[in-house]
Order: sequence, then structure tokens, then C-alpha cells
Amino acid sequence: MNLDLAAGDATAPDWQLADDRALAAAVGAGERDAFAALMRRYNRRLYRLARAILRDDAEAQDALQDAYLAAYRAIGTFRGDAQLSTWLSRLVSNACLGRLRRDARRHAAAPMVSTSANDGSDRELMDTSHAASPDDALMRAQLRRLIERKLDALPESFRVVFVMRCVEELNVEETAQCLGIPEATVRTRHFRARSLLRESLAQDLDLAERDVFSFDGARCDRIVATVLARLDDSAKA
Repeated sequence: MNLDLAAGDATAPDWQLADDRALAAAVGAGERDAFAALMRRYNRRLYRLARAILRDDAEAQDALQDAYLAAYRAIGTFRGDAQLSTWLSRLVSNACLGRLRRDARRHAAAPMVSTSANDGSDRELMDTSHAASPDDALMRAQLRRLIERKLDALPESFRVVFVMRCVEELNVEETAQCLGIPEATVRTRHFRARSLLRESLAQDLDLAERDVFSFDGARCDRIVATVLARLDDSAKA
């Protein structure tokens, strides 16, 4: 097993440096530090996917936590036939879609994801500390907020493909594997999503699409801590 670790470390492995296969094997062997490293490695990507499907920050975080717990319990089934990121993305997608189905049954109404426009409710601005100046921070925050609103207004099928292809920069094959759809469908939905967004955003789209749904350090820490605490609780039950 190739741990791909820094030379000379004969005590505690640095799981941040381990490759995905070694990380998955370590999680399967009960290495909690490895599990924490896995979550930190994929938190940003998987949160964005959950947020794209559910259109709600809190719901996305809850679904991500559920998916991580499912991943921990099922990690022994991961054989490396697909990329770890793809395997995790499928679990997140399933967790999100399960929430949508439960919500639809509970309220006997349309699920949260629809083809209608966003209801206009304000959401917390994302972190903009990386901007070069206060003016840049304000401009990027406003533009990012606009993109998020336009994304929320897209049909779910377009929105999820757009996030995977443009925000997370997955290729067509990876996106198709994650969603279980043909590559031709990925290309069609991606093209249509970009066309719809460009109608409103024009040249500004390319400047901001990588920054939507940012995932700051505090939120990352909170996700890791909550999942580990829930894992402890389930072990005591």
C-alpha cells in the first residue's frame, strides 16, 4: 500500500500527504485522523455539490454530514474502480436527493429544487477575504451573490452539471459517472446552463464562476468536528 508520505516520518502518518487509495484503506481500518483528512480534502467540492442540489446552506451541510457517515460505514466497499471523489460525490448526491424526496412527501408539495426562480430571500454573503481591496471584495461579493441567485433559478439538472463542470472543474467523464448519465447529456446540460446564465451575466460570468459557494475554514472545521462527534455517538449506541 502506497502511503505517499513524507520521508523520515516513522511515527504518526501525515494523512494530508497520503493518496486517495491509501487514505480510504486507512479509514476502513478505523484511522480517525485519516477520516478527518479525507473530509478536509473533499469538503469544498462536496459541499458545493450539495449546495447546488439543495439550494440551502444549512440543508447542504446536514446532507454532507450524513453522506460522510455513510462513507465511513461503507468505505470497505471502495475498491478503487472509480476515483474516491466520484464515489463520495455519488453518496452526497444520494443524500441530497433523499432529503428532497422526504421533503416532498412531508409537505405534499413540490420539492425544494424546481424550475422556478429564487424567492428572493437574502443569504449570508460568502467570505471575500481573498480580494485585493475592500472595493474588490464588495464587487466580487455582489457578483458572486448574483451568480448564486441565477444558479438557484436553473432547473436542478442544469444547475448540478454546471457546478460540477464549471465550479469544480470535473471533466465530462467524471461528471457523467457522478450523476449516472450519458456524457452527451452532460455536454447538452452544461451548454444550456451556460447559455441561460450568460443571458443575464454576459462577460462577468467567467470572472466569478470559480468563487461561488465558497467554503471557509471555520465551516470546514465545523463539518469535521460534527461528523466525528456523531460517529462517537453512534459507537456508544
